[in-house]
Amino acid sequence: LQCWREVYQHVRPLVAGKLAIGGKSMGGRMASLVADELGADALVCLGYPFYAAGKPEKPRVEHLAGLQTPTLIVQGERDALGNREAVGRYALSPAIEVQWLATGDHDLKPLKASGFSHEQHLQAAADKVARFLDRQ
Repeated sequence: LQCWREVYQHVRPLVAGKLAIGGKSMGGRMASLVADELGADALVCLGYPFYAAGKPEKPRVEHLAGLQTPTLIVQGERDALGNREAVGRYALSPAIEVQWLATGDHDLKPLKASGFSHEQHLQAAADKVARFLDRQ
């Protein structure tokens, strides 16, 4: 978390416009813990670890209920760290938008039977992020 603070402090003066932070998996989780504190303009998380593998009964979502930073989470429907069914039961802040990728896993990779390729899912994730950031 301290590293996030230091990097943000260094980068913020170099960016004339809005500045979003985020990351993949634990990187996104760490960014979500400091987004409000830093005053980030937006937060983007790919494959958010809502709970540790095999432990959906111990969610890591308490801070997400009060998050104020506009947030996009792109999540695979069958992510072992936060599938669609489990995440649907969490009280998330209205500032959080969750976009789901059909049959995607934690790396956003779909099942072959879905008809989607990993590359298509990565492109879809990039498109969703671009549209989200354009609105911020």
